[in-house]
Amino acid sequence: MTIPESKSLTISSKTENIVVVETLINEICDKFKISEDHYGNILVALTEAVNNAIQHGNKNNPSKHINISFNIRPDHISFTIKDEGLGFDFSHIPDPTAPENIEKPNGRGVFLMKNLADNIEFEDNGSTVKLDFKTGK
Repeated sequence: MTIPESKSLTISSKTENIVVVETLINEICDKFKISEDHYGNILVALTEAVNNAIQHGNKNNPSKHINISFNIRPDHISFTIKDEGLGFDFSHIPDPTAPENIEKPNGRGVFLMKNLADNIEFEDNGSTVKLDFKTGK
């Protein structure tokens, strides 16, 4: 597969499609010589975003889709993940590191994305997330 500098990929809302996203990330990082440190951040943040889109946005409905697009510039890579869900209130997400939330099984995905990406933006009531990473080139 030849990876252009911008591309879009659409997957159905099945957890097994996370491997397709991982493969895409591996190919992008190999082709554009993204460092291991940046690779790890991109891999975790993007798979969290897609997993959230599958589970929370599209409610594990395999007939719904997730669109993943990316754009690569010399020192920067950005991803946009869009699901078909109604969105969520991204301005009131509980802190998963707070003592009352430590034991809760959910709530870490957005926290990880915020801490691993250089910039994160939510659009369309939260059904679209944009993740930006500086690649230091």
